[in-house]
Amino acid sequence: MGRVVVVSNRVAVPRRGEPAAGGLAVALKDMLKASGGLWFGWSGETRPETRPETRAGATLEPRRQRSAGIDYATIDLSEADLKGFYAGYSNNTLWPLFHFRLGLMEYDRREAASYRKVNRDFAQALLPLLGPEDTIWIHDYQLIPMAAELRALGAKQRIGFFLHIPFPPWAVLSALPDAERLLRDLLAYDLIGVQTRRDLSGMLNCFQDGLGLVPDATGGVRGEVAGQMRRAQLSAHPIGIDTRGFATLARKAAYGPETQRLAASLGGRSLIVGAERLDYTKGLPHRMRGFAALLARFPEHLNKVTYLQVAARSRNEVASYRNLRRELDQLAGRINGDYAEFDWTPVRYVARAVARDTLAGFYRAARVGLVTPLRDGMNLVAKEYVAAQDPDDPGVLVLSSFAGAAESMEGALLVNPLDAEAVAEQLDRALKMPLAERRERWDSMMRGLEEQTATRWAESFLAELEELPIPEQDVFWETPARN
Repeated sequence: MGRVVVVSNRVAVPRRGEPAAGGLAVALKDMLKASGGLWFGWSGETRPETRPETRAGATLEPRRQRSAGIDYATIDLSEADLKGFYAGYSNNTLWPLFHFRLGLMEYDRREAASYRKVNRDFAQALLPLLGPEDTIWIHDYQLIPMAAELRALGAKQRIGFFLHIPFPPWAVLSALPDAERLLRDLLAYDLIGVQTRRDLSGMLNCFQDGLGLVPDATGGVRGEVAGQMRRAQLSAHPIGIDTRGFATLARKAAYGPETQRLAASLGGRSLIVGAERLDYTKGLPHRMRGFAALLARFPEHLNKVTYLQVAARSRNEVASYRNLRRELDQLAGRINGDYAEFDWTPVRYVARAVARDTLAGFYRAARVGLVTPLRDGMNLVAKEYVAAQDPDDPGVLVLSSFAGAAESMEGALLVNPLDAEAVAEQLDRALKMPLAERRERWDSMMRGLEEQTATRWAESFLAELEELPIPEQDVFWETPARN
């Protein structure tokens, strides 16, 4: 048996003094330990443009290290590659496109070429590290073409791909110049995993309408890649969390100084909590407007509830993110200006990162978890909020129907975040919900979280991948056409 080789844009190499990893990283690390595996990807560092490996055609030499039974191999990116591949095509083109935000999508041919160059660099650096029986698992939208690049270099191993963000239908994806090529890149994988049935439907629609490929009876598609016929299996594998681990973390954090300070500052008021990275996909202005509508329409909650929103800054160099932060600043100020009392601030807005264990305690203290993305692959905050609750007195999850988590969390109160009045009505319902109903809803969601953990997600994906036949060894992979 070979190893499992995980490939991601950024590698979670453990460093002294860093906070504990999240449930997904823990699940991947446990799986890699079991297989004596390798984790490969970008180091997070940039290299000077003048170094020899920046020359055209040069192969990057990965840095190797071993920690806690796992081998890590990382490469640096040049400033130009980081700008074109990561900040440019990955985050200014694919990220808004896959989240249905065509108005925010930007496209530049040079950035598209940089995206493919970096995927080629990744493949060239990884290939010498691979054994013939290794199983390769590539993650997320930054690395879609990497399997095609590996196949072009002669890789015959099983290769799986998992997309952590939504996958749109062809009516949306077709807005991308050369979208058909991106779909053909996916055919180089043996197994393509997405988060939800909705994402699976979108991907199948793209293969059918974009490439004219009809799925077979088991959900696979067959098409030509680099002059050869290949079959890729498509399936939904919803990600979970380390449910018991996060529940334990929340129980401990409830008695920590930060949670105790928060509880004391509330003065007996109910807490609504939200915690996201500052991103236009998360529906942050919409939930603030929904909270404002709650105070306007249901005045019995005035001076009785506080809304805490944690929104860690990200991509501040991008204009749309700076505009979002400005909008949130203004909304929070307006709500507090309209409704605050001398001893009550309705909105507490924290525009910086908060430690994961601290957030776990805040979730446990909150009567309502408010999670309202406009589009999300899964949204693990929703699952962490539920896992953090006190079983004897659980809170209520108000969740966007556009989050992937909505497919399986039937105990949540679902809402369309574009309707501020609907958000207000569900918040009012959550704040008034009787204990018996809260327990019943929480119990149904918690059972699902205990079954659908991050570890089981990784195990189920790899089990399906390893059941697929190994690609024919005599297939010759032609080099894909270069931009």
